[in-house]
Amino acid sequence: MAKLNEQQIAAVTILAQPKRAGLTYAQIAAQIGVNRDTLYEWRKRDDFNDALKRQIVANTLDSLPEVMASVSGHIIESGNAAMLRTLLQAHGMLSEKIDVTTTDKGTDIDAIKAEIESLRKG
Repeated sequence: MAKLNEQQIAAVTILAQPKRAGLTYAQIAAQIGVNRDTLYEWRKRDDFNDALKRQIVANTLDSLPEVMASVSGHIIESGNAAMLRTLLQAHGMLSEKIDVTTTDKGTDIDAIKAEIESLRKG
């Protein structure tokens, strides 16, 4: 993964601000001294987008305690628990990975059915 150059870092800094600091892509490109198409090409790169995500998280990290404190009220009022999940995922505090380990070498389904039937008969 290539290291970002100064213009890319400047672009990340602007793009990570809410609503891109009120700028269009053309304005951002002009401000950092590149063509708008160059900025669009950077947005297709994983290393650029990873840096952008890291900057967004860094920008919101200080407000995380206040946001977390208000989340339960918002969830109760709106019934939208997805908001909490999204915030936790954005900060790397929740993952989709689920590990399941089993030590069972085989299950005797007939024995389980017989035990259930035995329990039903009392």
